[in-house]
Amino acid sequence: MADIRKLINQIAEQEAQLSNTQFLAACVPKGLVRTKVSGIIYTFAPKPRNFEGWGIFQPIDEKTAELVDEPSLPQLAEYLKLLPAMRLRLAYSLQGKTWLAYPINESDAKQRIGHVKPVAVHLVTEGVAFECAIARYDGRTFWFEELDRRADPIVAENLRQAFKKQTPIEELRFKGITREMRTTYDLATQRIANWQQKRDEKRLAAALKQGGGNLEKFSARTDHWLVEWTTADGFRHTSAIDKNDLTVISSGICLSGRDRDFDLQSLVGVIEQQDY
Repeated sequence: MADIRKLINQIAEQEAQLSNTQFLAACVPKGLVRTKVSGIIYTFAPKPRNFEGWGIFQPIDEKTAELVDEPSLPQLAEYLKLLPAMRLRLAYSLQGKTWLAYPINESDAKQRIGHVKPVAVHLVTEGVAFECAIARYDGRTFWFEELDRRADPIVAENLRQAFKKQTPIEELRFKGITREMRTTYDLATQRIANWQQKRDEKRLAAALKQGGGNLEKFSARTDHWLVEWTTADGFRHTSAIDKNDLTVISSGICLSGRDRDFDLQSLVGVIEQQDY
């Protein structure tokens, strides 16, 4: 059995050594910095408190470490090489230098870190939406290293152009597109408040147009839309339409209880025959 006094003395010596040791760490605004000495992880509040970036710190007490310098590029490169790399595609900026990103290869991510999900990447110093980046993973956090120069820039440009045009994800097509690219694109669209509304409007308008009608306006309910539309000859109708498959919940006219036998597209023809 280990001598408890000996262990206490060892820890005391390590902590004394730590107070005289400088360490390299990354920090986000109002975050903490960490270092490991002899297998023990120490966490400090950085000084200044609002520091963001890579820095060389020195503990000034058991809770605080002061920024004393910035690491040189070779120092930072050597540090990052110690951490496993992950190729990610940037979706959008969450705040400041922190971006939401998604793995380029889901299988690789599953093997490396045990899960596949969107992740926050900190200290992103370059890049725009849909570009590929290389990040380093410290077991808890992803840190930006550099843009992936091997990635095809045409892919990112195709995604940006589709996003600019607000192309629905189900219509997103170009040579070489992957499931991971679609997922990243979908993440980017989810932050746009009116994106879903525009997609819904386009979907309803297309269904009515195929049937010969025109969309006037619509409003969302929990599980359906209340759609105001006109037939080709100008008659106005209001119908309740299921959000999932555009089947008719209530046509707005008497269909002898057969409303759900029709979808929005076929409803136009049915109503036009009755109007006639």
